[in-house]
Amino acid sequence: MFMPVYLDHNATTPLDPAVREAMMPWFGERFGNASSRHEYGRAARKAIDEARGQVAAAVNAHSTEVIFTSGGSEANNLFLKGAAALLKPGLVAVGAIEHPCVREPARQLVRSGWRSEQIAVDGEGRIDLQAFEGLLADKPRLVSVMLANNETGVIQDVAALAAKVRAKGGWMHCDAVQALGKIEVDFRALGVHGLTVSAHKIYGPLGAGALILDKRVELAPLVAGGGQERNLRSGTENVMALVGFGKACELAVTAREERALRLAGLQRRLEAGLTQFGARIFSAGAARLSNTSFFAIEGVDGETLVGKLDRAGFAVASGSACSSANPEPSHTLMAMGVEAGLARAAVRVSLGAGSSQQDVDGFLKALGESLASLRTLAAVAV
Repeated sequence: MFMPVYLDHNATTPLDPAVREAMMPWFGERFGNASSRHEYGRAARKAIDEARGQVAAAVNAHSTEVIFTSGGSEANNLFLKGAAALLKPGLVAVGAIEHPCVREPARQLVRSGWRSEQIAVDGEGRIDLQAFEGLLADKPRLVSVMLANNETGVIQDVAALAAKVRAKGGWMHCDAVQALGKIEVDFRALGVHGLTVSAHKIYGPLGAGALILDKRVELAPLVAGGGQERNLRSGTENVMALVGFGKACELAVTAREERALRLAGLQRRLEAGLTQFGARIFSAGAARLSNTSFFAIEGVDGETLVGKLDRAGFAVASGSACSSANPEPSHTLMAMGVEAGLARAAVRVSLGAGSSQQDVDGFLKALGESLASLRTLAAVAV
């Protein structure tokens, strides 16, 4: 029987069997509204409290600093919009390669009298320190820089950036959705005011995320109602998803170092093979996640190649899954100064817990066959 190979773990990850097992009771015999005062409600509250502790432990935070949300997008919006609602309008600065759920709310703040600027990156996708210092001179009130990029895998020195922002009196936020479970994520060491994490990138369920929030920071809620989550995110809690999130965090911390080391070996094997096809590997000179390879082969359309590989049984991406409907080249690559034609050729392979040497070798074989087929078609068309 034909078994497709999944190589798109930065988009989402499969549910870990141990996470599913932890969630299963809440699909049936266990239920309850965590705000209820009877036994059923108390059981639900206890489960949520345990999950909150597991998430906090994974990022070296206190459990009272964990605000549960429906995912990373909501958490990012909660920090930026929630902070802006209580601050005097000023400058909001976000990295030029941020996820759309950071760039878009920053842009929307302009309607409320804010100024929005993007922080430039260099050719490897790292924050341009000279450009960053220039923006700091304007004393931004809000700054957001992701810890690891979802397309290139580039890791930013967020702790150093946060220290500079704090020195200027600004609030610093970090989207760590792609970093959690792949590198160490330490809320205290990063020195940020807010940190975003999500369950479905670490083999947990879809629909669960969190904003880790410094208790000295006040935000206006996006969702008003019953006052759940420290009055910052009202609504009856999704107990089963939060239980899964907590378990996924626990497992991610345990497996992180061994998994990162193993995936680094597979990444080297993959990229050595890619160079045989003349591929340009983006951000190869920067510190990157060990599971992420973003590459392009000149003259080959990325979307077309992704479709060809899919039919061959290999699931990869042409960029961010959350902006795949956008026909424009990757905004990350454009910010890095990559020529538009080459950016349109980009393909992302993101390895995961179940990835093997056989998967990598099979992918490279399928890539070679796909490229040969596309070039034959191009020759016939001429």
